[in-house]
Amino acid sequence: HLFKDYLENEKGYSDHTLTSYMDDIYTLIHFLDNEQFGDLLTVSPRIARFYVASLHEHYKPASISRKISSLRSLYNFLNKEGLMKVNPFTDVELPKKEKKLPKFIYPDEIENLFTSINTEKPLGKRNKLILEFLYGTGVRVGELCNIKLTDVDYSQGLVLIHGKGSKDRYVPLHENLQKQLSEYVILVREEFLKKTDEKTKYLFLNFKGTPLTTRGVRLVINKILEDSEESLKISPHTLRHSFATHLLNAGADLRSVQELLGHSHLSSTQIYTKVTKEKLKENYMKAHPRANRK
Repeated sequence: HLFKDYLENEKGYSDHTLTSYMDDIYTLIHFLDNEQFGDLLTVSPRIARFYVASLHEHYKPASISRKISSLRSLYNFLNKEGLMKVNPFTDVELPKKEKKLPKFIYPDEIENLFTSINTEKPLGKRNKLILEFLYGTGVRVGELCNIKLTDVDYSQGLVLIHGKGSKDRYVPLHENLQKQLSEYVILVREEFLKKTDEKTKYLFLNFKGTPLTTRGVRLVINKILEDSEESLKISPHTLRHSFATHLLNAGADLRSVQELLGHSHLSSTQIYTKVTKEKLKENYMKAHPRANRK
């Protein structure tokens, strides 16, 4: 109860967080009772390791890490209160995080999205350009919303992207994208600007003539999905993943893709090679003459 009061009053945790902490502590109490290992105050580092090993049978790495973290907090508190001399969970190893493979969609699925957009009206033209831009450059949503008119270099076919951690990078624009972009700036964007007296330097606008927000971009993607009647679940970030995966599948090298995505470390880009390897394996199993012999 002392620990609960401390979390509630001193740490100001929400009811939901408190419940999680208490659940994590009761899981340990239950284990100590079952194994007849004494109580919370008699837990040794050896018992702590034994307990964590038992968690692997029932929980995923992320849940185990959270449980260990809760118990470290509990024992730090008991140390401070003078009820324990050591924290038995200090040296317990956290399980390695499962690296989730990025979700991507196949090239033909993306083609279906493009063809489903009605581009007769200005809004449809802008929406198609947003899809084309996200999939054609692999930029993050926040980066897309931050592009200014002056960041586009039409003569070189490049766009300057202001990335995470104030790192800038140039990303090439393929011809189709350049064509759609100039058409949008000359016709569509000007149309949107008529709705407002404000002048803005941002490239992507909503129909009221004000800069498009990241939430706005998500709504655009959802609308495209809805209209296409494709049963796909994708976010703007899925298009970034698809951009990287499709480039690697087509033979682009890892360093170039790292640069295009604006990853500081190659290890962030390497997760995509796992996706492409899975695809490679699948194609191999389908295509190799001897792979299908019974």
